[in-house]
Amino acid sequence: MTRPRVGVAVLTMGDRMPELLALLASVAKQDEPAARVVVVGNGTALSGLPEAVTVVELEENSGVSGGRNVAWRRLRDFGDVDVLVDLDDDGLLIEADVFRRIADLYAAEGRLGIVSFRIADETGDTQRRHVPRLRAGDPMRRGLVTTFLGGGHALSMPMLEETGPWPDAFFFTHEETDLAWRAVDHGWDILYEPQLVLQHPKTSPARHAVYYRMTARNRVWLAKRHLPAPLVPLYLGVWVALTVARSRSVAGLRAWFAGFTEGIRASAGPRRPMRWRTVWRLTRLGRPPVV
Repeated sequence: MTRPRVGVAVLTMGDRMPELLALLASVAKQDEPAARVVVVGNGTALSGLPEAVTVVELEENSGVSGGRNVAWRRLRDFGDVDVLVDLDDDGLLIEADVFRRIADLYAAEGRLGIVSFRIADETGDTQRRHVPRLRAGDPMRRGLVTTFLGGGHALSMPMLEETGPWPDAFFFTHEETDLAWRAVDHGWDILYEPQLVLQHPKTSPARHAVYYRMTARNRVWLAKRHLPAPLVPLYLGVWVALTVARSRSVAGLRAWFAGFTEGIRASAGPRRPMRWRTVWRLTRLGRPPVV
């Protein structure tokens, strides 16, 4: 088969220009060059980027989902990209063989849909929340998983044609799980490959003001969009209990329940529940779609 061609997409709000330029320099140093590099200015104008980069400027911030869809469609229009690599604008590729490894993986496995990078800080440490499985004690354990990390991952372009794009309405949080569930339901594999590293500063998702509300709203939307009817109340009940047990912030909990209510009342978009065999496959991979 023809060797898969890698394209890169980066979203930015224009407030991390030194980090973005460092990331693009690390992309340019790869020993197997990217076919295309697209940078989307999410509600911002961009200047001073390398000439080889395709710049797309959006008048308004379309969120993570909307911005990634813009990048995907631009790469699709070029017609010379087989694998899309999304990278956070404050991340860094610390090895020069990342794209070559990705091309090798996709060349070897025709139903490989998604490859999740390992996220590590400047000391090499990987936070537990950055291991895409329930048993997260060993971040170096490679294998098939049920979701992936938004900060650094690769997506098969043929897979995206089957599953459809990112869920625009989600804006931020759980968009990876929405896409992952659709990928598995269509028979694609998701691989966690810890040898593919994106260096990223240690952060908390709660740093975003809308985190609690959107986390709850989008979790309800996940259930409404993708779960078989008997699993919807079970999934949501489990997450209500977990959130109450884990919460250390009254204000955060109040925002979470406001988002939960919004998710119930507002449309989640088309409902296409996954097949029961997909539920079983997710369960066998270590994460049944109830937690």
